[in-house]
Parts: sequence; C-alpha cells; structure tokens
Amino acid sequence: MLAIERRNEILEKLKAEKRVVVGELSRIYNVSEETIRRDLEKLENDGFAIKSYGGAVINENAGLEVPFNVRKNRNVTEKQQLAELVNKLVHDGDSLMLDASSTAVFIAKALKDKKDLTIITNSIEIIIELFEKSDWNVISTGGLSREGSFALVGPQTDKMLRAHHVDKSIISCKGVNIKAGITDSDELHANNKQTMLDSGTEKILAADSSKFDEIAFTQICGLSSITTVVTDTKPSDKWLQIFSEYEIECLYPE
Repeated sequence: MLAIERRNEILEKLKAEKRVVVGELSRIYNVSEETIRRDLEKLENDGFAIKSYGGAVINENAGLEVPFNVRKNRNVTEKQQLAELVNKLVHDGDSLMLDASSTAVFIAKALKDKKDLTIITNSIEIIIELFEKSDWNVISTGGLSREGSFALVGPQTDKMLRAHHVDKSIISCKGVNIKAGITDSDELHANNKQTMLDSGTEKILAADSSKFDEIAFTQICGLSSITTVVTDTKPSDKWLQIFSEYEIECLYPE
C-alpha cells in the first residue's frame, strides 16, 4: 500500500471514529509506529488531524477539503440514487457540464447508457471513467491540478467553461442553506461550479440529504441560481416550500 493510500484510510477512520491510536494503526497496516507518527504528522500539517499522546483526534474544521478518495467512499448508496435520478433528466445528444465532485463520478457512470453526449468536466476521475465512450465527446477544461481532489481548477478552468454553453450543468456541494445558499469548502472549486451554472440552460444541483441545513466555507451561488434539485430522500416540508417559492423542481426517490 502506498503511503498516500494509507493516510487516506487513516483519515477515513478519523472521520468515522474521531480518534486513532498509533499502536493500533501500526498493527493494522503492519508498519512501524514511527511510520504511523509520520502519517499523523502529515495529516496534522494538512489540517485534518490534531496529534495527541499516543495518537490523534479529528480536526473538526468544516472548511477543510477532504481528499477525493475518502469522499467517494462516503454515502455510496445515496450517490447512486442521485445518479439514477439525474440519468432520467438527460437525453441522447445532450451537452453537459459535470463538476469534480465524487457525486458527479457516480452520475457519469449512470449516464453510460446514453448516446452522443458531450461532457465538459474539470474532473480527472470522470475523464478516465469515460475513456471507453468513443461515441461521446468528452472535453477536459484544463486548469491547475489540485492535489487530493483529482480536479482541474482556477482561472484557466473558468475561461474554458465560459467559452461554452450546454443544455445542463450538474454540480454538487457541501452545504445547502436558506440564507447562505449553495456552499462549498474550497473557493476555486466554488468559482468553477458557479461558472458551470452560468453556462447551462438547466442548472442542476445533486446533493444528498446530509447537505441540507449545512453551511460550508464559501458560497457557490444563491438558491435562485438553481433550476432543479436532485436528492436521495424527500426533503422536509420547509424545504419543499422554499423550492416552490424559488420555482425549483425537486426530484427524490418515490
């Protein structure tokens, strides 16, 4: 196992259990305790953990961007449900923008039964996933590579996105809040997602129920910028009323 894979698994364990112990991790991964201490030091330097005597505890700072390899293994069932619902919104021949979220990877997989799609994305993972789709046009945005997120971000990404118009822009987020709107943990990602929405006729937010009533570090857009919300369970009456007021279509499993 590579060191980065081990650290990602340790981080996932931290997220689930809130603390880890050096001796236990040493036995699990069959490496020295000094190696584990270096792993925990790297996680602390990255802002994910706080070292303590004999181990570490999770840093609960909500502004941190969790590595993609950790995020894509969370809420898998919910993301698959979202992807199937989004699949029903997409038609053969459509042009789409997909962000670099783990949810978007599940959406890309679910869309493989469609024909003649054009996909513009800043997700390296999605580009790799769709290499086999020779009848599709899969276009990379270019941009600055972001370690840990398998994404291309920044002003160059925005420039490319602004140069195109698509039928549907599909993004995910870290938080959906009445006052704060749609939010994310990283400013560059948030800017690129906002540009995607500006470039799409239909502006689709795919967010599982855990994102509702949450606020992340920076705003992507207000609720008025979204035309459709796709989620994994029926939202509360409060949220259904809000979507109705903003004329947002809300889709969820029956």
